[in-house]
Amino acid sequence: MNKILVIEDEEPVLAGMSALLIAENFDVIGAENGKVGVKLAIKNQPDLIICDVTMPELDGYGVLRELRQNPATAMIPFIFLTAKSTKSDLRQGMELGADDYLTKPFTRDELLGAIAARFKKQTVMFEHYSTELQHTEEKVNHLVYYNNLTGLPNRLSLQEQFYQVIAHIDKLPSQSSISILSISLDRFSRVNDVLGYTLGDLLFKSVAERLTMCVSSGDFVAHLQADIFAIILLTDDKTKSDVGVIHDILNTISQPFMLEGHEVFITASIGISRYPSDGGDIDTLIKNASLATFGAKKQGGNTYQFYTSDMQADSVDQLALESSLRRALEREEFQVYYQPQVELKTGNIVGVEALIRWQHPELGLISPATFIPLAEETGLIMPIGEWVLKTACAQTKAWQTAGFSSLRVAVNLSCRQFNQANLGESIVEILNNTGLAPQFLELEITESVLTQNESAAIKTLNKLKLLGIEISIDDFGTGYSSLSYLKKFPFSTLKIDRSFIRNINTDARCKNITMAIIQMSQKLNLKVIAEGVEAAEEVFFLCQHNCDEVQGYLFCRPVPPEELEKLLWKGKRLPIPILI
Repeated sequence: MNKILVIEDEEPVLAGMSALLIAENFDVIGAENGKVGVKLAIKNQPDLIICDVTMPELDGYGVLRELRQNPATAMIPFIFLTAKSTKSDLRQGMELGADDYLTKPFTRDELLGAIAARFKKQTVMFEHYSTELQHTEEKVNHLVYYNNLTGLPNRLSLQEQFYQVIAHIDKLPSQSSISILSISLDRFSRVNDVLGYTLGDLLFKSVAERLTMCVSSGDFVAHLQADIFAIILLTDDKTKSDVGVIHDILNTISQPFMLEGHEVFITASIGISRYPSDGGDIDTLIKNASLATFGAKKQGGNTYQFYTSDMQADSVDQLALESSLRRALEREEFQVYYQPQVELKTGNIVGVEALIRWQHPELGLISPATFIPLAEETGLIMPIGEWVLKTACAQTKAWQTAGFSSLRVAVNLSCRQFNQANLGESIVEILNNTGLAPQFLELEITESVLTQNESAAIKTLNKLKLLGIEISIDDFGTGYSSLSYLKKFPFSTLKIDRSFIRNINTDARCKNITMAIIQMSQKLNLKVIAEGVEAAEEVFFLCQHNCDEVQGYLFCRPVPPEELEKLLWKGKRLPIPILI
């Protein structure tokens, strides 16, 4: 039953209208003046208000004004009763928000018609708002439960789906098992860095489509965050194994993607946890699958790992190490060691390579092989690398001032450092602050840095070369397309990787490769430094084939600056074999 509030100061009119409306099955509330009417409207929230315009103390316009200012009554349909019918009177009411006017005297049919029109309009508006609300709820629901980019279910949806599966687990075949797959795209940041975020988003969508194609209708694919996907995989011993599906996924993802004319290759690392042996709830299972994914990434990616309990301990240790690493720079726990580079013609020290070391207060000296990958992964390599560069340049300038004026220093640049937008400006600032001339600084770049974006790398290296800085390619021969890089990039020095040097006297292949590298470098007017020289026989071979310089444990391990300075003052030389 619709509730109508009638506000009328003439008692006979109020009584008559109330009787008429009650007869038409309306619930009627009467108010003898405007002030009472406002209070009753707020208290009873009627479906319609019929109000006289001319009333003492608070007239109809005042009533409407107060009701429209109150959020609780602002939308209630409002019909004016008035003996005035001028345009200005009608305009005043409509501007305040009146829905209709009835001019006194009015007939029964006019009153009921006006009321019916208001309720019909109210019904239409309500249906419209309901439809809009439903659409809004659907949009909100989609945002809450689905990834906006790929359209795949998100983590919340994955949680609900998992518990639905568990609730009906008794209906699954007896041989069925439930696996949670955590899928991470390997080195995905390279795609964004090289091709931009637009193509990166297209790749996400394409990966989502391929993952969906790899699973059955009973499985559930979700996009959790960034480059992380997850699958609830239902398998059995007879027709479908989780390992089989995983191999399909790895193979499918590794196939090339065509994105707006660009052929993109990418791989994935997959971690697997199983219910209930690896966890009884979805959060634990996802966490354990993620730990297994990290294990797959440590193997180089494009593979999978099942969760094992010892991964938890490894993860805790890794987290603790990361926490310590974040504080190590401000606590001055890092040190720069220097390994001499010796000229084979004279046996003299002509340069040093700066190598970072971490003296942990509890764990002792931590190998760079342990913390450098973690620094790369977390982005801490940027401030750490800048500190190494500053420290090495300042130390080398101090040695030059002490009398070793031609000594140079080689510093490794990480991938993140090399790709920063203001690399040249940053290095110039460091050189200016330390006073080291550019020609005494050599920056070592690995081939993996160059593979990401050749054109950008060439521009960066040319800028550095114009500053007078020497550029060295490190670990030569261990990457891809090495020979082509020597033609494209402005290198001044080539470092032969230690993997070739240490087998030079036992492996004919290493011997031939080393000879070829030296000969090729000479033709390209590149200086050659052999790394990892540990035996006199290796020095003899390198002298025979006119290698320029060597560094390695045979002459000196990496040492703190004060020990390196002692070597310089002593004039330590490498004995050079006499060639016959």
